[in-house]
Amino acid sequence: MLINQFLLLGAALFSLGVYGVLTRRNAVLVLLSVELMLAAVNINLVTFDRVVQDGIAGGQVFALFIIAVAAAEVGIGLAIVLLIFRNRRSANIDELDLMKL
Repeated sequence: MLINQFLLLGAALFSLGVYGVLTRRNAVLVLLSVELMLAAVNINLVTFDRVVQDGIAGGQVFALFIIAVAAAEVGIGLAIVLLIFRNRRSANIDELDLMKL
């Protein structure tokens, strides 16, 4: 396959993730959209690593770090969303004004 196809796939996934973050009102769907953006970055990193072929595999190592960060983000993010849902009975982002006095 051509490099352009992988880059277009990554750009499409990233665009869908940005659209999801900007338009969704549910906090769980916003977290899912962030995960989609991180997956798009991983595709681009591995694609560029494959193109360069310098023997270091830097793109793949960075992709593993991003996967680890994504796993931590899911765990902490879902815990925060569950606590907010438990207290407010809603996961709607527009209704989150917990920081107000």
